[in-house]
Amino acid sequence: MLAPRIRPRRIPGLARELRIVLAKTGNGVRPTILRRSITGRRSGQRRPSRCGFRILSGAFSFLERAMTDRPDCDRLTLGFVPLADCAPLIVAERKGFFREEGLAVRLSRESSWASLRDKLVCGILDGAHMLAPLPLAITLGLSGPKTPMVVGLSLNLNGNAVTVSRALAAEMAAADPEGAAAGSATAVAAVVAARRRAGAPPPVFAIVFPVSSHHDQLRYWLAAGGVDPQRDVRIVVVPPPQMVAHLSAGRVDGFCVGAPWGDVAVDQGVGVTATTGWRIWNNAPEKVFAVTHTWAEARPETHHAVLRALIRAAAWLDRPKHRAEAVAMLAAPEVLNAPAASIAASLVGRPGDTLIDGLPAQGPVYHRRAAGLPWRSHAAWFLAQLRRWGELPDGVDIAAAAAAVYRPDLYRAAAWDLGYPAPTTDAKQEGDHDTAWVLADPAGDIALGADRFCDGRAFDPADIDTYLAGLGVTAGPDATAATQRG
Repeated sequence: MLAPRIRPRRIPGLARELRIVLAKTGNGVRPTILRRSITGRRSGQRRPSRCGFRILSGAFSFLERAMTDRPDCDRLTLGFVPLADCAPLIVAERKGFFREEGLAVRLSRESSWASLRDKLVCGILDGAHMLAPLPLAITLGLSGPKTPMVVGLSLNLNGNAVTVSRALAAEMAAADPEGAAAGSATAVAAVVAARRRAGAPPPVFAIVFPVSSHHDQLRYWLAAGGVDPQRDVRIVVVPPPQMVAHLSAGRVDGFCVGAPWGDVAVDQGVGVTATTGWRIWNNAPEKVFAVTHTWAEARPETHHAVLRALIRAAAWLDRPKHRAEAVAMLAAPEVLNAPAASIAASLVGRPGDTLIDGLPAQGPVYHRRAAGLPWRSHAAWFLAQLRRWGELPDGVDIAAAAAAVYRPDLYRAAAWDLGYPAPTTDAKQEGDHDTAWVLADPAGDIALGADRFCDGRAFDPADIDTYLAGLGVTAGPDATAATQRG
């Protein structure tokens, strides 16, 4: 199509180069590989003139677009909510990992988790960046239409924070100085008691969605400090990008949200970090990549390709030298539309932050320490929290539900295909380690991070009843629903 128009005598070397372009494109060579092959200089080969090089570059761009529009190229729409943990999707699109896996992906920014959930269930979205417990709830009919879901990848660990207004922070410091300084919810308990004595309303906390790690972590932290989250405080739902405005306007006293919105509140001077998700549960799962079971069964090769692209993006993200570039990608108006400095606070760190392998110890982890594996023990913990607060019927088999939705086998297949190590076990006991540790695995030792809970408890997914029986604050018969359901 393009080759007959080329005149080799006027543009030395270009005809030969374009024949290589066309031949390789016809054989399915990916554009990025092609770019390296046509711009490299071999010994004894004449380099195209400047004019020829411009034409060659234009031809490459045309072919790249043509490949994207090929009928055999999988075209997908993937959804995300503007948070730092959507980074693997953004990086996979911007760095070309999706394209290199034969995928033409359009990313759709969603305004809320309810919108994203509904579009995924209805088939408007092919897959989505999703709250870690939400696919479990959708599968069980606890959030939206009952629809079997599949999670083949955990997108990140860490990233949440509990941020309170400056006024509540002052109350906490006055009522319980030691607790406030230590990031303990005992300071919230002291404020609750003082307000009750004065006849004042209880504190109001916001979360991003009823079924979320934010809700679970906030309730876990409050209960560990002696606060009953269903009786002593009010919990409401606010979309992540609106959190700072609600806190600034005094509509809420605090919130639990993922990066960067807690840092945005701090940087704007309207919020104070009370504690972080890392302090509540070291290296807790935050977001996952989810698809419907029907979609996964119908398009297994496409699903595998998506997981490969996202794993490659996650590995790219966890190289410290790439974090500044990732911050710039996320700060874009069409992605987070947030200040780069606030995004960098979690991805790069603030002055004085503890670093591990060059990255913030309490910041998001995308790939290292087997972060991508969707552990079934993580799924079981989320389901156990729902049962703790009276939101999961006793008849639900937690182990079976976790196994049906969380699919570490899919992650392993994609990771091993790329040459990355992955544990062969599907679950582990959570809460036993307050430092990094090594998992002895048949496939080889795997370095994992700390998994300590703020109350020092351990969670054994094989003995959930004993775990639940040992918890101090749980749902009672007179508990009221403090959160609007999603």
